[in-house]
Amino acid sequence: MAEYDFDVLVIGAGPGGYVAAIRAAQLGLKTACAEGRETLGGTCLNVGCIPSKALLHASELFEEAAGGHLAKLGVKLGSVELDLDAMHGQRKDAVKGLTGGIEFLFKKNKVEWLKGYAAFTGKDSVKVGDREVRAKNIVIATGSSVTPLPGVEIDQQVVVDSTGALELAKVPEHLVVIGGGVIGLELGSVWRRVGAKVTVVEYLDQILPGFDGDVRKEAQKLFKKQGIEFKTGTKVTGVAVSGGKATITVEPAKGGAAETIEADNVLVAIGRRPNTDGLNLEAAGLTVNARGQIEVGHEFETAVDGIWAIGDVVPGPMLAHKAEDEGIAVAENIAGLTGIVNHDLIPSVVYTMPEIAGVGLTEEAAKEKGEVKVGKFPMAGNSRAKTNHNTDGFVKVIADAKTDRVLGVWIITSVAGTMIAQATQAMEFGATSEDIAYTCHAHPTHSEAIKEAAMAVTGKPIHV
Repeated sequence: MAEYDFDVLVIGAGPGGYVAAIRAAQLGLKTACAEGRETLGGTCLNVGCIPSKALLHASELFEEAAGGHLAKLGVKLGSVELDLDAMHGQRKDAVKGLTGGIEFLFKKNKVEWLKGYAAFTGKDSVKVGDREVRAKNIVIATGSSVTPLPGVEIDQQVVVDSTGALELAKVPEHLVVIGGGVIGLELGSVWRRVGAKVTVVEYLDQILPGFDGDVRKEAQKLFKKQGIEFKTGTKVTGVAVSGGKATITVEPAKGGAAETIEADNVLVAIGRRPNTDGLNLEAAGLTVNARGQIEVGHEFETAVDGIWAIGDVVPGPMLAHKAEDEGIAVAENIAGLTGIVNHDLIPSVVYTMPEIAGVGLTEEAAKEKGEVKVGKFPMAGNSRAKTNHNTDGFVKVIADAKTDRVLGVWIITSVAGTMIAQATQAMEFGATSEDIAYTCHAHPTHSEAIKEAAMAVTGKPIHV
C-alpha cells in the first residue's frame, strides 16, 4: 500500500478548488477533490456569480424591451410580458452547462471526485463520507457562505439570502435589501427591472464600501435615477414576518427614532464569512484568526506542513477570480514551481447597469500614501457610448504625482467589467499614465475612455 492515497487533495470544488485540482493534475500529481454538493463549481457556479449574471442579463433585456429603450433605436415591439419561469429556466441551463463542464474537466485531467464533505482526522488525513484518505498535500478551498444578521431568521420564503433571491417564484411588490454592497445591488437591480419596488438599507453613509469615493457617489446617483430607494446611515434592528409579509424596523445608525418598512421580501446581503465549520481543523493542528480565516504565507502554506489554503477562507477579497489565481499558484508551489498572485491588483466588478469596476488604490487610499494626480473622462464624451446610448459614468485614473505610475483605475460604464482588464494588465507591468495615454486604442471603442482619462492625468484630454 502506498504511503499516501494522493499527492494532492483539494477540499472544496469552487473556483479556487477546482482550478487547483486541475492544475495539480496537469503537473503530474495524483489529485482528488472532495466536494459534497451534487454539482461542482461551488457557490460561484451554482448559486453565486453565474446564476446572478444570467438573471442580470435577462432582466436588462426585459427592461430594454418593456421600457421603450428599443423603440428609441427604431426597434418597435408589441406588448412585452415577463415569463419569470422561462427567465429562471435559462439561469438553470447556464448553471447546468457550466457545472457539467467542470465534471468533464475533472475526468479529462484524471482528477478523482470524492463525493462528500471532508473533515480532518489528522495532519495528512481526512474523512469524506465513509472513506478516509491520506494525502501528501491538502488544499483547503471551502469558500464562504452568507453572513447572518443577528436576530433575523432567513426562511428562504419571505426573508431570503442571495441564494433565495435567485429563486423567488414571483416578482415582489416591494423588496427590501439589507446591505448596499455588490450582492445586494446586483440582485436588487434584477428585481427592480422586472417590476419590484426596491429599497436598500445600508449601515454606512454610502453604498459600495471599499470602492473609490467618486464611484460610490456616482453609482448611488445613477441607481436612484433608476428608481432604487436608499436609506444610508441606517441600521436594521428587527425583521418580523406575518401573513407572508415582512415588517422591518430601522433606525439611524448614529441613534434616533425608529421606523418600520413593510415588504413582500427581505434580502439579507451584509457580507460573507469563511466556511471552516465542520472541517475539524483542530485535528490537523490548525486554528483560525478573529475573522474566522486561515492565515497563510506567501506561497499559501498554513502553519502546518503539507496543508495549504486559498480563496475565501484566507485573508483578502472574497472574489472568484482571486481564488482561481490562488488555485493555480498553490498547485504550482506544491509542484516545486513558483506560483505568485499580486494581491494589490485584484479587480472588483459590480454587474449592474452600468457596470462598476476598479483595480488598485482608491483616490482616498492613494492620497494617504503620498501626492497623486487624477484624470477623469466622462463616458458622455466617448463615441461608442454615445452611439450605444449608454453615456452614464466615467473613467478615473489615479497616478503617483512624482513617478506618474498608475496606482488605481475606476470605471463606471456598460462594459466596465471587461475594460478593467486592460488597466489591470497595464498596472501589472508598472505602466505610467503616459504609457496608457500613448497606446493606440481602436476606434470607436469604450476603451478609448481609458486613454482619455490617462491623458487627463497630465491635463491633455482631447474630447472634453
